Amino acid sequence: MKKIYFFLLLALCFSTNSKAQYTGYIVQLKDKKGTVHSLSNPSTYLSLKAIQRRIRQKLTIDSTDLPVSGAYLDSLRLVPNVTIINISKWLNQVLIRTPDATAISKINSFPFVKSSGPIGFQTRSIDITPITNKFNEVIKPMEEKPIVYGRNGNSGRAETSGISSLNYGNSFNQIHLHEGDYLHDLGFTGAGITIAILDAGFFGYKTNNAMDSVRLQGRILGEWDFVKNELSVTEDHPHGLYCFSIIAANKPGQIIGSAPHAKFFLFRTEDAPTEYPIEEQNWVAAAEYADSAGVDMISSSLGYSDFDDPAFNHSYAQRNGNTSIITIGADLAVKKGLIVTNSAGNSGAQAGDAKFVACPADGDSVFTVGATTVTGTIASFSSWGPNSAGKTKPNIVSVGQGTVLANTSGNASAGNGTSFSNPLVCGLIACLWQAFPEFTNMEIMNAVQKSSHKYLTPDDRFGYGIPNFRKAHEALTLEREARNIDSLLGNKWLKVYPNPFKQDFRLVLKAPVSGKAVVQLLDALGRLVDAKSLEINNQTIYFIDFTNVPKLLKGVYFIRYTDGKNKQTIKMLKQ
Repeated sequence: MKKIYFFLLLALCFSTNSKAQYTGYIVQLKDKKGTVHSLSNPSTYLSLKAIQRRIRQKLTIDSTDLPVSGAYLDSLRLVPNVTIINISKWLNQVLIRTPDATAISKINSFPFVKSSGPIGFQTRSIDITPITNKFNEVIKPMEEKPIVYGRNGNSGRAETSGISSLNYGNSFNQIHLHEGDYLHDLGFTGAGITIAILDAGFFGYKTNNAMDSVRLQGRILGEWDFVKNELSVTEDHPHGLYCFSIIAANKPGQIIGSAPHAKFFLFRTEDAPTEYPIEEQNWVAAAEYADSAGVDMISSSLGYSDFDDPAFNHSYAQRNGNTSIITIGADLAVKKGLIVTNSAGNSGAQAGDAKFVACPADGDSVFTVGATTVTGTIASFSSWGPNSAGKTKPNIVSVGQGTVLANTSGNASAGNGTSFSNPLVCGLIACLWQAFPEFTNMEIMNAVQKSSHKYLTPDDRFGYGIPNFRKAHEALTLEREARNIDSLLGNKWLKVYPNPFKQDFRLVLKAPVSGKAVVQLLDALGRLVDAKSLEINNQTIYFIDFTNVPKLLKGVYFIRYTDGKNKQTIKMLKQ
């Protein structure tokens, strides 16, 4: 996994060795004056899905959503020898390329420019083989397992709830560690959830037979290379392909992804042969595109701390969740209602500060994923959480040692790295969100954390631990029922439905006190027809059913409730 950290404290970057000749620069703008867009009409810069996501989660559209001023961009384009590479509206800054120092002087003279500074070299023309050892995961082929694994680990069909189990092959153990197969058996396989994968490339994905289903079903909604500014990511580094396959592969008997029916955007933001903060800006530009397009989740197996030029390095103190470009961008993506999952890093065995999580894994709202074996033992390489009180990182862990993935030939292979634990659990979170689309991103993440085995005793290796998606599903089911009851009750604590009724009816009680309560059914003359008594606890929900009452004549009846402190009478009509 790549390590990169970059800070919005651009002055830090400007102190870079003056002899270095950079061609990539970040230009920060003071404001967004002159933009033709407005907060009152977001449809000019956000898709309907992006707007609906904000409405559903009660999120406010603010100035960070507004596009960068077109007038400012026009002024930058008119400067000789300047090319605009990409733009960040969230951070109100522009990535440009220029070899001309005079151009930088001209740009700094503009009244709308806040600052500018170097961010890296131009990209290299060949990036299949990195010149640095950023992506050092070893991929090993696995034997084919042409059998169907059940939920209990037995060959043959799994126990199901009316839906045939997936033929997981080698993938079963890594899915089952989280009881992700429970979600799959309920029919939640990521359908309707859109995931953007940000990585170094997706080499050969258009011909990889493990990815046939996602291609043929039209579930790849778009791709873009933010490194080279071109519409193709299939000829680049394979790291993204491996991560993609962990979520989306569908090769029965060999490998099944954790969300095999989700939809995807594939974005290349990482320049594998180099290590410069320019890639953080690429990441944010891609995240903004994903947000605007209505994506639900971002899966990123990238991280930044050390650069080819050490002057750009992110120290441990700067990995504080508030400093690097990529971390600020990732937290803003979550603010827009997305779930962002990111690998913790593979530096756990290193000495000193190097062992701690990289950026954007340090982000407060980023769902950071560490690595375990398939038996739940922490992987030695998994990066540590920060050495500070009150901040739990990683958030959770998943299988990252011996993770089953599809290699460039489409065959099941095993790889090591938090790069692989991250997409595995990202896909399962997508399945959970499919089951509970009315919940917000933070509520889904909280349910996953609470389901994890160390939730009450988190630490800096496991975080909250290994999530259990059966438990998360059960907890959200109860929460859904409680919300439905709250909606039914409104501002009341007792309600009867249906009313009018034909024979049976139910009371919903949100107990106002603790003690003994009595519920009586009376006719229009006040005569007792039926009665029930129960012990109640304050604020607890109770359902009281009247199902076998004597055959009643049509007319008016009353429900009378008493608990020693409260009394209430509800008029009812028998049809």
